[in-house]
Amino acid sequence: MADKKATVTYFFHSGFSVAVEDVLLVFDYWRGDNGELPRKAWITDWELQKYRQVVVFVSHDHEDHFDEAIYGWDYEHLPITYIVADDLPIGKRGRRMKPGDEITVDSVNVKAFDSTDKGVSFYVTVGEMHIFHAGDLNLWHWREESTLREITQAENAYYEAVAPIERLPIDIAMFPVDPRMGGLYDAGANHFVMAVKPRLFIPMHWQGRPEVAQDYARKGRTKYTEVLALTKPRERAELEFGEHELRIHVFTWAEAADEEENPGDVKLDVYEPSDPFSDTDLPVQL
Repeated sequence: MADKKATVTYFFHSGFSVAVEDVLLVFDYWRGDNGELPRKAWITDWELQKYRQVVVFVSHDHEDHFDEAIYGWDYEHLPITYIVADDLPIGKRGRRMKPGDEITVDSVNVKAFDSTDKGVSFYVTVGEMHIFHAGDLNLWHWREESTLREITQAENAYYEAVAPIERLPIDIAMFPVDPRMGGLYDAGANHFVMAVKPRLFIPMHWQGRPEVAQDYARKGRTKYTEVLALTKPRERAELEFGEHELRIHVFTWAEAADEEENPGDVKLDVYEPSDPFSDTDLPVQL
């Protein structure tokens, strides 16, 4: 089987793009309230026109997942389709989805799954590539503050929402790891990694604390799932999925602009996963 390839670019908070051949997927793009995403890192019409098809996703109407700037892109002259949760406005080429819906737009198939907050999570298939963006699907609880009843309710709701996803193949998953929840901030992520087994897990929604994503990348990987922290605006990962291996090349923003490969690639097999003090010093190559 030929290798599957994709390029994942991180913007800010839960905002990513995923390019698969000549198709670009944009998820929960948000520039921040205070210019956290620098202007020169914004998505532009110029880069969108390089793709045959652009699909822009918005998982729900929370301000940190929805930026009205997406409707300022020149969708009259660019091949853009908006796919949003059913609580959101749509552009002229828009489709709304609620949990359980499935639609196909040209070469992109989209299934909407439930969330444990507002809106939906998205499961997207382009060719043989399977991509999952969780939106605000997570095991939301505050162990130090919630009552036992509230914790039990949150756990049951989360397990119920994830159960249908466990049957699906996932190559790339973007999922919240939110430090505001305190000691068990990664409980939802850990369950998702163990139950769903995505080939690559990318932490998001880490509230401006890159060390949280980096720490999870060190400790969250398993036999079946690699974890990659992308923490800088426009940091990108070029991915090649073989049948039994995953190759990852990470580029910083400056390197991406110059199209120069990061010379700091290292092999993970020199690290002991059981060593809590091991550090992969991303970028990595498997």
